[in-house]
Amino acid sequence: MGGIGILLGSFFVMILLRFPIAYAVGISTALCLLSMGQSLVSLPQLMVKGVWSFSLMAVPFFITMGVLMGSGGISEKLIALANSLVGWMRGGLAQVNIVASYFFGGISGSAAADTASLGSILIPMMVDEGYDADFSTAVTITSSCEGLLVPPSHNMVIYATTAGGVSVGALFMAGYLPGALLAISLMVGSYILAVRNNYPKGEKFSIGRFVQQLGKSIWALLAVLIVVIGVVGGVFTATESAAIAVVYSLLVSVFVYKGLNWKGVWKSLENCIDTLGIVLILIAMSAAFGTCLTLLHVPVKAAALITSISSSPVVVILMLNVILLILGMIMDMAPIILIATPILLPVAVSVGLHPIQFGIMMILNCGIGLLTPPVGSVLFIGSAVAKRPMEKVVKATLPFYLCMIVALLLISFIPQISLWLPRLTGAL
Repeated sequence: MGGIGILLGSFFVMILLRFPIAYAVGISTALCLLSMGQSLVSLPQLMVKGVWSFSLMAVPFFITMGVLMGSGGISEKLIALANSLVGWMRGGLAQVNIVASYFFGGISGSAAADTASLGSILIPMMVDEGYDADFSTAVTITSSCEGLLVPPSHNMVIYATTAGGVSVGALFMAGYLPGALLAISLMVGSYILAVRNNYPKGEKFSIGRFVQQLGKSIWALLAVLIVVIGVVGGVFTATESAAIAVVYSLLVSVFVYKGLNWKGVWKSLENCIDTLGIVLILIAMSAAFGTCLTLLHVPVKAAALITSISSSPVVVILMLNVILLILGMIMDMAPIILIATPILLPVAVSVGLHPIQFGIMMILNCGIGLLTPPVGSVLFIGSAVAKRPMEKVVKATLPFYLCMIVALLLISFIPQISLWLPRLTGAL
């Protein structure tokens, strides 16, 4: 237990002391290696081995694609498309916010990017139309988590690589229905609150207007089709499709929508480098951390501990969700996927969860964590964009937490929600 105590104890102490997550992972790994009598020379070797993966090359490409499309005038097109589809409902702009996030999530794959991009447009628009500012912010931040489930999501690539043997194409297809379920759950909650608060309706639905907006948005939506159809159809690998999508995104943003000039492209690439530096150092550090977990037999011991509490699959699945939700409150998304997957996946498989289903479950849990203090990065971004106190935004978000938990429980206990589409398309 000495090595495990040093590894996990030092890690969580540093997290509570608000160390940068990469430092916390790296230092705890170094202390563990020393306690095991290992040379620190092995640390950089394990780090390099962790990022020495062809499939991981898809991560920087997907992030670059999302930044280019997000900066290239795509947001306004997708908002207009969503408005033509659901703006006629009571609380129409809230429904537009949720549906636009579903569309935009398939391009950015990032809840933070969704909140920053769509939120900066939709929150002021909703306030001007008479919606409460905190309600508007709560809708924006919760719906942004749809983008974590709708492909192409770089977090899915990270999970597939960490889990080992999980198809990226199957994960991509698995995300559509859970993402839609989350959107529907949030739409129902928004509608109830809109009726209670008598929020306004938009224009009546017009098939002509919808077709017109679809024509304007089709270039953005095609980027998702290129990736998903290419990967699932076996035309490209995930990495190849991501690289093609970057070129396509560049051409659409600069020459079709003209939302970016070449100076803007370079600025976007600088932002990508900042993000990639954080993501890749985390992957490298977490690979070394994961090796220590394996050497100390932590996955086996964790599985034995959890199953010793209860052998009921229902109880074990609920415990897995609680563990992931708690981790989401104190850690960011990528580190949870990288560190918790090797520990919890064997437990999930032992009670009958498919690795694909568990991956979707984990990603949604992490998404909820992004909205909860003290480390809720998307919550902080939403509060900053809306210029609202975080405490009031959290209070307004409480009903939407309930909607997200309902979706999470359905995904956890109904495998077909995650597995039906991958099996139908032959991806699984």
